[in-house]
Amino acid sequence: MKRISLAIGMLLMTAPFATPARADLVHRMSSSTQLTVNGAYTDSSRIGSTYAVSGSNIKVDTSNSGHFGALTAGSATAAPTLDVGTYDVNTAGSAFTFTETYTQGDAIAAMGAGVDVTAGVVADMPSYGETLTMSGGVAGSLAGTITSAGLTTITAGGAGTTATGQFVTEIILD
Repeated sequence: MKRISLAIGMLLMTAPFATPARADLVHRMSSSTQLTVNGAYTDSSRIGSTYAVSGSNIKVDTSNSGHFGALTAGSATAAPTLDVGTYDVNTAGSAFTFTETYTQGDAIAAMGAGVDVTAGVVADMPSYGETLTMSGGVAGSLAGTITSAGLTTITAGGAGTTATGQFVTEIILD
């Protein structure tokens, strides 16, 4: 009897020092992969026809067309063009200056014409005055897998692709 009471007494003395069970422990694990293949795109802006002339001691040669250069009226599919004028020095023997600039505008492409994309690659595009083209990605062997054991495997793809694999483990004590 003394042994039992002694054992119970020892147990009661050490009970306050025992570690309590922790029910506020959280452990999270997650795996993910993200695979991206860039899309092809073309951004084109047509430029218009422009004409400018300046100078001093210059006159229109009235024996020919009777005008400085001029833009013709365009059409539904064609940009305006330059109707060239003829010029002469106004006062012979005197100094003169003459500057003429012309930019041929872009023709108007039919709707849906001008851009061909094959397998994510821009094969051809309109040749407008301002064009920005991005070839699309080619998936090739692009792949990402996660096994039931949490093993993440990423396989590189072709140009214009990205692959990201991630494993996150988190332990929180509240």
